[in-house]
Amino acid sequence: MSSELIINADFFETRVALVENGQVAEFYVERTSDRGIGGNIYKGRVVRVLPGMQAAFVDINLEKAAFLYVSDVQHPVSDLEQLFLNSCEIENGGEKPDDTDESMTEKLKDALDMQPNYNDVPIQDRLQEGQEILVQVAKEPLGHKGARITTHIALPGRLLVLMPTMDHIGVSRRIENEKERKRLRDLMCVVKPPHCGAIVRTAAEGIEPEKLEAEVDFLLKLWENIQRRSEHGSAPNLVYQELDITLRAVRDLFTKEVDRLIIDSESEYRKVLSFTETFLPSLKTAVELYDGDEPIFDAYGIEMEIQRALSKKIWLKSGGYIVIEITEALTAVDVNTGRYVGKRNLEETILKTNLEAVKEIAYQLRLRNIGGIIIIDFIDMEKETNREKVFNAIKEATRKDKSKTNILQMSELGLIEMTRKRTKESIGRVLCESCFYCEGEGHLKSKQTVCYEILRELERERREMFGRNVMVMVHPDVAARFYDEERGPLERVEERLQGRIIIKGETSFHLEQYEIALLEA
Repeated sequence: MSSELIINADFFETRVALVENGQVAEFYVERTSDRGIGGNIYKGRVVRVLPGMQAAFVDINLEKAAFLYVSDVQHPVSDLEQLFLNSCEIENGGEKPDDTDESMTEKLKDALDMQPNYNDVPIQDRLQEGQEILVQVAKEPLGHKGARITTHIALPGRLLVLMPTMDHIGVSRRIENEKERKRLRDLMCVVKPPHCGAIVRTAAEGIEPEKLEAEVDFLLKLWENIQRRSEHGSAPNLVYQELDITLRAVRDLFTKEVDRLIIDSESEYRKVLSFTETFLPSLKTAVELYDGDEPIFDAYGIEMEIQRALSKKIWLKSGGYIVIEITEALTAVDVNTGRYVGKRNLEETILKTNLEAVKEIAYQLRLRNIGGIIIIDFIDMEKETNREKVFNAIKEATRKDKSKTNILQMSELGLIEMTRKRTKESIGRVLCESCFYCEGEGHLKSKQTVCYEILRELERERREMFGRNVMVMVHPDVAARFYDEERGPLERVEERLQGRIIIKGETSFHLEQYEIALLEA
């Protein structure tokens, strides 16, 4: 299977697409004005403890307080360690125990095991209002909800995720060879320090022990730096910021299964080369700078797939179609035969439509980054064997998905209920906003998205417009955005065109409508 990682990096937003066999499998976008906070580590202050919900609100200097569940509050091992050491000091007549004593770790472990089950300790006994704690954003703010945070810190690297606050070793489920899984698990037991956990990532399959050990050392130094910043900083305060989207894509998506990485920004290209020289020297030759005249997402057919991913109705090759409806509580997917009438009998027609829909649904869920509860309404089938075929097909189709999924058997009504882990907003919510024409019944592109589409269109026609003055007629709200928040990007495009761009508001225009015309010299 051929795979390519395509990165469109501009000064106003960066877009990343993972293309598998010519089809966009995953898509991510990050805007300069609204960088994500997932993975960031903050020193926060508890502002409210809710015993009835067994949760707390923590101020991490965002618009909304972050939400912390009781299960995400770590066991205070450091406090228990200090109690144990103090008791040892009393037993030794005032002398501190020897840190080099090999039995010390076992004694400490036994002491911790004798403590009451920490899972049974309520949140009001774990946290107090005004307490300062170190937390990490596990889920970014979604809709009207604030960020979800955890005290179980995870520092992702290329080969592994270091968990300095948990004593646990895991291996990626995508590594299926049991012998290799055991080798990596045994290796991590040797290279990781005590009271520290790690999850070995898929990229570590077949890796040499030295490289794994080097990454553990690097992440431990990073953790020590985070601790120092936390100790010397006041709350609320950002103590560690996750990598930007370009380097995250290189770290998380640029594996040995990806044939090449193509990027259209020279500055970002140099940044990627520097990163790969340090962490991925074997993949450095697979990094390419795109220099074509056509915009990179147009050249690889990605722009068309993004537009398709914003549609509610998706047509299948047979003539059937699926409808994806995202609500506040869940996502509903409806399968229909549409124009497909089949050849032999009704049951065969329905089965073929459902099996074709399975592949498209799995693809759309991954591409659109739809998470939470998902209900799929397949066309009713009479035969139990056919229902089983559809169920097995969707389980197989979601195997490539990195997000964890849980799929239940098909019900008598032809419904399949499933969940997909959600950590970020879907691309529909990122690229669109509630429609003020229909009072929120549907969606349309945001003013920011329309502005950026116009800028890309101007770049696309740069040869014909070079040195000329251009008139752009848009909806008045889009015009206002150009003269305010997007003035910087507009001036940058003017510099590239070496001409003046005149923005004119037209009250009769739909928000997404625009026209570009050359002015007479």
